[in-house]
Amino acid sequence: MTKQESTSEPLKNPARTRRNWLVGAVAAAAALTGGGLAWRNYKMSSVAESELWQLKFAKLDGSQFSMSSLRGKPALLNFWATWCPPCIEELPLLSSFYQENVSKGWQVLGLAVDQSVPVTQFLSKAPVTFPVVLAGMSGVELSRSLGNSVGGLPFTVVFGSGGDVVQRKIGKMTVDDLRALARMTSD
Repeated sequence: MTKQESTSEPLKNPARTRRNWLVGAVAAAAALTGGGLAWRNYKMSSVAESELWQLKFAKLDGSQFSMSSLRGKPALLNFWATWCPPCIEELPLLSSFYQENVSKGWQVLGLAVDQSVPVTQFLSKAPVTFPVVLAGMSGVELSRSLGNSVGGLPFTVVFGSGGDVVQRKIGKMTVDDLRALARMTSD
């Protein structure tokens, strides 16, 4: 019998023990950092959600649109731009969704992350049935504060009638996405 076989306790390797402690410490630090970032993003998002209802945006005719007018009803906010192909592709779907669900209380608002002239020119050729306001480039920051961490377009935020976020989506909405939203108010 060898000396190692006769010992019931395995031999301890000090280098391996240190490495295990180091890996554990790095993992714990990463978890704490990730948790802290998630908490910060949650707090920023909830502040942005409450401040959102105080905002006003310019309509294409120069008048003001008050976000508070959407409170108390389910609302779909869509951040888009004329230079964004997926945004342009989803606008007819959003327009149809609005037409089919406005009688159920749904509100849809397009927040154009763009300038007035290109938006006006685009909508004169491809009109939508829902209101569109000008968020400009500050709309990217607003979308980030509402949970769009990458600042991508299109970005959609759906609010319940209580004013709370019920869904966020980066990328194009689909027919199935919109059908699921429509069922929210019919259930």
